[in-house]
Amino acid sequence: MVQADGGTRTASINGAFVALTYAVFNLLERGLISENPINDFIAAVSVGLVKGKPILDLCYEEDSIAEVDMNVAMTGSGKIVEIQGTSEKEPFSKEQLDIMLNLAGNGITRIIRKQKEAISQ
Repeated sequence: MVQADGGTRTASINGAFVALTYAVFNLLERGLISENPINDFIAAVSVGLVKGKPILDLCYEEDSIAEVDMNVAMTGSGKIVEIQGTSEKEPFSKEQLDIMLNLAGNGITRIIRKQKEAISQ
């Protein structure tokens, strides 16, 4: 069971990458493929603005009152795979977007560190 509160989409991406990596390792070990097709990690987080404050990994209660709700997926090398964001009430500024993207990047870096730990076990 996925314990993700309001972030099931992002949690699914994070877990799916680990599962994919295990599957690739299995295929390599069995000789069914000759090289690892994975060339970078990927992870995702939710970010948003709640009462004007940038928040990483919004819980359900925060998500339900957020002025901005955004999901961000990035590679381990910091490239953006997806940004899906919505202004729930008022438009938000480019400066606020940059703050949320930096916050997302920091969270994704921590998740990728955990993915690497899980894969190395």
